[in-house]
Amino acid sequence: MSLLFYRRPDYVAKLPGPMEKSQCQIYVDRTQKHKKSIPPELSFDNILQNKALPPCAIQDFMDYLVYVSHDAENLQFWIWLNAYSSRFYALPPSEQALSPPWSAVEGLQSTGNNPSRPPRTAEKSKFGAEIDFEQPSIGPGPVQSPQADNQSFISGVTNSTKNVSESVEDANAQVGLKWQSFSIQPFRSEIDRVISHYIAPDSPRELNLSHKTRTVVLHALQHTTHPSAFSLIRELVENTLRGQSHPNFVRWSICNGNKPKVVFVRNLGIAHVILAILLAVILILSRASRWWRLFCFPLFFLGFSTGVAAYKGLCLVIHTGHSRNLRPWEQFGNSATLDSFDTDNEAGISKDDVYSMSNLSGRGKRGISMDTFGTGNSYNDEPWVADYRKKSLLHKMYPKNIWIQDETIRLLQDRIVCQSHLWSLLASVPLTVAIIAVPRVAVL
Repeated sequence: MSLLFYRRPDYVAKLPGPMEKSQCQIYVDRTQKHKKSIPPELSFDNILQNKALPPCAIQDFMDYLVYVSHDAENLQFWIWLNAYSSRFYALPPSEQALSPPWSAVEGLQSTGNNPSRPPRTAEKSKFGAEIDFEQPSIGPGPVQSPQADNQSFISGVTNSTKNVSESVEDANAQVGLKWQSFSIQPFRSEIDRVISHYIAPDSPRELNLSHKTRTVVLHALQHTTHPSAFSLIRELVENTLRGQSHPNFVRWSICNGNKPKVVFVRNLGIAHVILAILLAVILILSRASRWWRLFCFPLFFLGFSTGVAAYKGLCLVIHTGHSRNLRPWEQFGNSATLDSFDTDNEAGISKDDVYSMSNLSGRGKRGISMDTFGTGNSYNDEPWVADYRKKSLLHKMYPKNIWIQDETIRLLQDRIVCQSHLWSLLASVPLTVAIIAVPRVAVL
């Protein structure tokens, strides 16, 4: 990565409408542009395997999707599907045989011809070339241990069986499916809960699926509980996470200041540049020696350095301690944070200690957002929202800070700060030389 020309990952805007294969392919293509901007230590797989430290741990990724990007259901579903695949392939072969693999292509043809009858199954998923459902999935994220009694993996808030059944029936009815699912198949009750939680219209964590995609997947799930029934959704969700959510999350994590702070620092940099120009004009119009104009250089340098760093989301003052502002949802709750421990002794702190200390700060949806069947992802009713709105602008600009535990993020921030100093030097020196070269007017 070039020191002078390093750029954070470009912001990837959401494409309008539901997730489609053509749109997700655009995300995949854009991902290639971010390879040089995202170090291997902050790769999507490393974050999902929780190998990165805060502010790039998997819980931080989930917080970003809940509070900033507002599409946490993609990650919640994807983590569940990886865990579910592992548990399904851990079943005895005799039980796996009850749910044969699903052919997505043949399912499309079947639903187009007669949605009221079950389609045939294929011996191998047609998506096998891209997503291998014939082998146990060892994907990132927490993987649950196999259930001996083949019952559902249920965590967090639960719904009544009646509500789940009604939701599944309504979803099937909307796409024209009239026959009943095979109840003897393994994990059938869990699949029904997933339908009522992620796939059915108006579900608590409804995925942004088109009617066509929802129809194909519901048709597959009526016939089998094999993980390949989710192949179409898995491809869409994974491409969205890798190509859109992950680069935006890394870009956001590099910032060490919240929005009010960054806007203030950016304007402060502009003010220093304007002050340097005013000083130069006054000295040119005065009878003072032209060498007094050298005092414009520190103002130019400080202004450009501060402005360039703030443009990339960094406050130079906070950076001196390798800290960051607490996010709004982190500012309320337990007041114990990492800004109270001795950073000089960070070499003696284990990875487990860092995780435990980072979890001391209060986060409203921590726990619930990681549950497969938790509540919806709306946070408007969380106590911190009202408390944060009551804070004055001054308090929003100067919240508590917390130490950045991930070394890769610290190195990227160091690179950006050095880059801002170099660009500032390249701009300040010519400007100062030009100002000194201007003849004295001496009208003051």
